[in-house]
Amino acid sequence: MTGADELIDRELTLNRFKRLLGEIMRGELGRNAFQSWEIEILLDLADCQLESRRRTEIFRQYQRAVERQLESGPGPPMKLSQFLILRAQRRAQAISESRGDH
Repeated sequence: MTGADELIDRELTLNRFKRLLGEIMRGELGRNAFQSWEIEILLDLADCQLESRRRTEIFRQYQRAVERQLESGPGPPMKLSQFLILRAQRRAQAISESRGDH
């Protein structure tokens, strides 16, 4: 696959991801055909317990993280559970560094 093909593939993946996340946030999946990575994301989302009041903001952060991921390399998009783990690790590291722990 050429560099241009990879870029197009990443852009298509990102567009599919944004569409999927938008459908989830609206509570309506308007299709019945999915890529295998989309099914994995849907199953992962079902397993993740999110506070309903923070759900929209977490999804926005998750979307931005996937956008950054796909800008720098190939997909498939990370799962929400992976994002939540990375976010928790970054927060713990920031707290540790602010205390002067190394």
